[in-house]
Formats: sequence, C-alpha cells, structure tokens
Amino acid sequence: MHIQFLGTSAGRPTKSRNVTSAAFVHSEPASGFWLFDAGEGTQQQMFGTKLKLNKLEKIFVTHLHGDHIYGLPGLLSSRSYFDGAGPLVMYGPPGLRAFIDGVFMHSGTYLEYELTVTEIGPGVIMDDGHYRVTADELVHRLPSFGYRIEESAQSGQLDLEQLARRGVEPGPAYGKLKRGEDIILPSGELVRSAEVVGPPVPGRIVTILGDTCPCENGIALARNADLLVHEATFESGMEEKATAYGHSTVRQAAQIAADAGAKQLALTHFSSRYDDEAITELIAEGQKLFPNIVAAYDYMELPVPRQSS
Repeated sequence: MHIQFLGTSAGRPTKSRNVTSAAFVHSEPASGFWLFDAGEGTQQQMFGTKLKLNKLEKIFVTHLHGDHIYGLPGLLSSRSYFDGAGPLVMYGPPGLRAFIDGVFMHSGTYLEYELTVTEIGPGVIMDDGHYRVTADELVHRLPSFGYRIEESAQSGQLDLEQLARRGVEPGPAYGKLKRGEDIILPSGELVRSAEVVGPPVPGRIVTILGDTCPCENGIALARNADLLVHEATFESGMEEKATAYGHSTVRQAAQIAADAGAKQLALTHFSSRYDDEAITELIAEGQKLFPNIVAAYDYMELPVPRQSS
C-alpha cells in the first residue's frame, strides 16, 4: 500500500508541480488504485507513473474547486480507450453529478464503461470488507470533505514450527487455521486455530483531507492514522490569510497531526509562491511541532507500512 502524488501545487500549476491529485495504490483484493481529486492535467501526469486507467477503481473528490476537478472530464473520457476498464465509482460533494453530466452532454462524450457518481454526506460511504471509507465535512469556501480509509485487520501469522511438530501438512489445513477454523488430524488430534495463529495484524489507516482550515472533523478523521495527507498552502505566520481563503499553514497542519496522534504527516497543496528550497524551510518549522513530516512532491511514492500487532 502506498500513496503516489500526481499533483502537489495549490490553485495553479508551476513548472515543477501540477495541481492536486493523489493515487491510493492497494494490493488487496487485487492490484488497483483509487484517485483522490483530479486537477487539470492529471491524466498527463499519470504517463510518468506505472498507473493505468484500466486499474482505476474509484475516484474520491474532496470539493469542486477547479484545481481539484478540471482533470476529471478528460481522464474519464480517456479511460474508455483502455482494454479491461470496468465499472468506475466516483464519490464527491453535491453538485459533482451535475458537473459531470453537463460536461458530457455539451461535449457529446460517451463512455464505454459504467460510471456511478455518488454524492456524499458525512458518515461511512463505502465498506467492501477490505476497506471502509468514512467522510466528513471540513471548513473551506466550498463544501469540502476529508476521507478516512481503514483497512480490515489481517489474520495473524501461523506458528510454522508448532504446526510441523504436530504433523500439520502445508495446504488446505493452513488456510482453515488462518480463517479461524479448528481442524482434526488423521490421528484424531484436535488443532485449535487459536493455538497456532498469532494475534491479528491491525489494518492500516490513511486519511486524506481536502482543502480546509483547522477543524475538529479533520482531527477526528485523522485519529491514530498511519498516514495523514494534509494541505499546507501557506507558511507559518500567515494564519489570518489562510483562514480568509479556507486553508491551513504548515504549523496548523502539524498541530492537527499531533492532536490526532497520527504516525506520519505528508504535506501537499503548496502555494506557487514557494519554491522547493522554501518548502524545505517550511517543513523544518513544522517539525518543531510534529517531527515525522514529509513534503510531498509530484510523482513521490510514500509507502504505508504495517504496524506490529
């Protein structure tokens, strides 16, 4: 599991940063990815990655500002040209369906796959048994949502030495034990799953917030997250301007991560006024509050490792 950033600039692209988009790349139940926002040029950015549109399964839109959605029409249209592009589900705030329908109607666009647009409110918006996604409203100039992705717990590790001592052969019996089922050996001995399977491995939590001022909902969505992706449009000391535009400073984002007990913070959505050198200085300021910060950049792949049980 990892996040790959496709655009990390706020408002408009720069020479080195495109506008907002990030891919959540998972491995279960099958290799695929989800997209969070799609600013102008997102599909062009994908040419610099291993991501393919026929592997795109879901799109989550945080809000309807252009730097987060203007890449959607072209990307959705191009997906029709990829073999094996199955049904696609898109989630986002009210108004998303009208935007997509209007663009497609006036441009005469026809998709070769099924597209479902689900307009969301606060609460659990999907749960497929592998991942549960919860959305909640943030504080911005337009309705803006954050998303919390929770991975289901994984079965514990088999005690292979004990299984060998007890004469359990690799194969279907291992699978039953991993699923929590007890087995009976040909000798009549009962092998209980709880005796040979370690404790469950906690699922990972990734929180991706849209544009926002600091707010309690952002903290709740990021509670104990393995990774929090948070905007940092302005430098510390520009809190008044950040509030006026519905954004956050680096220091405010760091405080949210600290208050939420997140394990790692990735900052993105940097104002075009900051070059890479300036962003490095901004991160150093934020690390005074929350040490484990990285500054996202276009094409960056950020792994989300499993935590020990």
